[in-house]
Amino acid sequence: MTRLRKRIAERLLEAKNSTAILTTFNEVDMQPIMTLRKTYGEKFEKQHSVRLGFMSFYIKAVVEALKRYPEVNASIDGDDVVYHNYFDISIAVSTPRGLVTPVLRDCDKLSMAEIEKQIAMQNE
Repeated sequence: MTRLRKRIAERLLEAKNSTAILTTFNEVDMQPIMTLRKTYGEKFEKQHSVRLGFMSFYIKAVVEALKRYPEVNASIDGDDVVYHNYFDISIAVSTPRGLVTPVLRDCDKLSMAEIEKQIAMQNE
C-alpha cells in the first residue's frame, strides 16, 4: 500500500470513529444554477482564470446547511459532543494518483472563485 493510500485509510477510520456518518439524497432543481453558469460562466472565467463549476454552489449550500444545523458539524470526543465553529468540507477528486479526498478549509470564508481554484489545483 502506498503512503498516500495508507494515510487515506487512517483518515477514513478516524472520521468513522469520531463523526456521525451521514448520507442523504435530495432532488434539487439545478436549472437556475445552470442558467447562471451559462449567463456568467465566460465572464467568471475571464475574471478569475478558473471555470465556474457546480462544486462551489454545492459547497456554499453545505456551509449554509451546517450553519442552520450545527449538530451535523460536530464530532464525538469520548462522552462529549464537540461543536465546530469552522466549515472544512472534504470533496472527492479523481487524479492520476487515484481518488483523493482533499479538505477545503474555512469554506464559509472562501469566495466561489477561491473554491473553484482550490478544486482545480487538486486536478493538477
